[in-house]
Amino acid sequence: MNTEIKELDVVALLHDIPEKCLLTGHVGTVVEILANGVFEVEFIDDNGRTYATSALKKEELLLLHYESVAA
Repeated sequence: MNTEIKELDVVALLHDIPEKCLLTGHVGTVVEILANGVFEVEFIDDNGRTYATSALKKEELLLLHYESVAA
């Protein structure tokens, strides 16, 4: 399984960022690769409005996978 983070991947935050009102577990989308291992992540609400963006390191993120599982 590929664990490289790329644009449009869905990720979860591994720690709180109080100054951005982000909590561990918040889910966002990678919208840009800023540097090797650094990503701009956008966090949106249920209505599709952005409530935060942040430059985050790979170590701060958990890459989420959506795969079918056999019953």
